[in-house]
Amino acid sequence: MNKYRIDRQELLNTISGWDGFLKRKVHLIACGGTALTLLGIKPSTKDIDLIVPNLSEYKYLMSTLEQLGYKPATGSGWRRGDGFVFEFFRGKAVHTTELLESPLDNRNHSLIKELSYIYLGVLNYYDLIVSKLFRGSSVDIEDCLALIKAKKKDIDLKLLEKRFRETASFDVSEDRVNKNLEHFLRIIKE
Repeated sequence: MNKYRIDRQELLNTISGWDGFLKRKVHLIACGGTALTLLGIKPSTKDIDLIVPNLSEYKYLMSTLEQLGYKPATGSGWRRGDGFVFEFFRGKAVHTTELLESPLDNRNHSLIKELSYIYLGVLNYYDLIVSKLFRGSSVDIEDCLALIKAKKKDIDLKLLEKRFRETASFDVSEDRVNKNLEHFLRIIKE
């Protein structure tokens, strides 16, 4: 495996390793490229993005990771000697995108693996696309196209547009992010 990328099995191995040190439940919901890697849509990811929706679980996990030698590396990122940065988002936020509902609601995620103490899920397809298109980089757009291609029968574009616009209505950059959506929808139609 490329030392700057982590694949599905390495992700699961790392998270399983954390499970052995926990003494209470922690819910993790993968988002971004991490979710796409866990879903088998991307072979690997360089950024490991996880939402910890429950704030007390977030504090507990950060404390545990610190005991395991992880150190703050970015605003929400933690790193240990292997070079990978694990970005942990609290509540219902992904980067600067505030999701409409908690990722813990059953319809807002899918279970990937449940360990003794770690519950690992992936964010629903709509919120994955919304959060990636809010950033709107070329990699984010490519990831969204790959998700649409892989899960075409499970994604209703009208529902996606409605959810996106509703989420955007709460954002300070509503016009800018709506332009990202319009650009994306044009690409899909071509």
